Amino acid sequence: MTHQKVLVIDFGGQYNQLIARRVREHKIYCEVKSYKTPIEEIRAMNPKGIIFTGGPNSVYLDDSPRMANEIFELGVPILGICYGAQFMVYGLGGKIEKANETAVAEFGRTDCTFDTKSLLFKGLKKKSVVWMSHNDHIATLPEGFRAVCHSDKCPYGAIENPQKKFYGTQFHPEVNHTEQGFDMLGNFLYKVCGCVGDWTMEEYAQTAIREIREKVGSGKALLALSGGVDSSVACKLLAKAIGSQLTCIFVDHGLMRKNEGDEVEAAFADSGVNFVRVNAGERFLSKLKGVTEPEAKRKIIGEEFIRVFEDEAKKIGTVDYLVQGTIYPDVIESGAGDAAVIKSHHNVGGLPDYVDFKEIIEPLRMLFKDEVRALGIALGLDEKLVWRQPFPGPGLAIRIIGDITPEKIAILQDADAIFREEIAKAHLDRNINQYFAVLTNMRSVGVMGDGRTYDYTLALRGVTTSDFMTADFSRIPYDVLETVSVRIVNEVKHINRIVYDITSKPPATIEWE
Repeated sequence: MTHQKVLVIDFGGQYNQLIARRVREHKIYCEVKSYKTPIEEIRAMNPKGIIFTGGPNSVYLDDSPRMANEIFELGVPILGICYGAQFMVYGLGGKIEKANETAVAEFGRTDCTFDTKSLLFKGLKKKSVVWMSHNDHIATLPEGFRAVCHSDKCPYGAIENPQKKFYGTQFHPEVNHTEQGFDMLGNFLYKVCGCVGDWTMEEYAQTAIREIREKVGSGKALLALSGGVDSSVACKLLAKAIGSQLTCIFVDHGLMRKNEGDEVEAAFADSGVNFVRVNAGERFLSKLKGVTEPEAKRKIIGEEFIRVFEDEAKKIGTVDYLVQGTIYPDVIESGAGDAAVIKSHHNVGGLPDYVDFKEIIEPLRMLFKDEVRALGIALGLDEKLVWRQPFPGPGLAIRIIGDITPEKIAILQDADAIFREEIAKAHLDRNINQYFAVLTNMRSVGVMGDGRTYDYTLALRGVTTSDFMTADFSRIPYDVLETVSVRIVNEVKHINRIVYDITSKPPATIEWE
């Protein structure tokens, strides 16, 4: 089945992925393309609509990103957002100027009034809040355009040329701060572009399975299974497509969360693939003995993982295909055109020469994380794996401050398990994007059973984020934190103090090391 397609043309905007995600949430397939993409390539993709992203530049400067005006001659509906709207105006003969006394720059939440006769705002409230972020403003409209939205300071909050199906918003409809933004995008996609919404994970799974079977034929494929969401979904998809022709190698480095290795193994026990679990905890711990510097920990674990993988892969023999859990944000962030090479090098780097594969299979490379989870559900993957909390490759090694010992690993596993259990009981597990415990290297005095203790301080961390590039600390209710604290101190030996990290990213990072 060929999906209807919408293109997001990126002019360097910080929300390029978010726009694409919003389009996908409307069950419409889309791809992000650079503004440098040749017009012939865009025409060949036969898009139902085009969305121009925002960007940090001023469109009237010589070195600002622009496309040839042929983009406006394709007969395709276009929605320009922020810089994208200014590029449309500029390219079609209008005028863009720097903010001045009469049309000032706007940033943040802004009250706007909409012309609900416009298809872009049809069925919406006439007044609501949008998210503005612009220094320049539209001074003169091109021929055939009219204003369909305004704020107190911006007479051209949104514009349209309905005959040509060109629309522009000075604000960002893709962000949650714009109250009716999702519906505005829906109006553009369905009422202007005529999309039907044919993008579902069930249909994607059927298509992917068929294409994988055709590609692999009677060959063999190899997957390094981390137990994370991406590799687990990739494994499930390949299992349905080629069954025993796939071998999954799961390296348990002994730094997983409590019972996690067993859960991963159980999830794939009856999958029909050759599942190999390598219990290499002692091997990794011996390499990490006495190491305290976090970057050194990461390098040791990364290299040792490859060595273990090499040892196991030798036992398999010739492999035709290597499977990777590359997802669409990896492709976008790696840069158009070079994405496959960059990502392949990152994931395959260090593999031995004897793994003589014909090609790399990346069945998730066009999916966002939320779509990967939806695909996992559609494939029947265990929900514990589908909704598994993001987990760094080095595992608990970078959540234990200082040196790593078996005793510290056990302490953190038990404490972290209690924290995750109570978050789930409070039904917060789908609302907090990442939450975990950190065993600090700090000890402090406490009192237990009328006796003095001198034990570790445990830090709890919870964040909310849409892209993991920035994050805010989660406002976990005090009663939940209290329950977690009481349980950990009473049930886990060698912890006598609990603290909660209330730092956002930036200035902090999500992980501690």
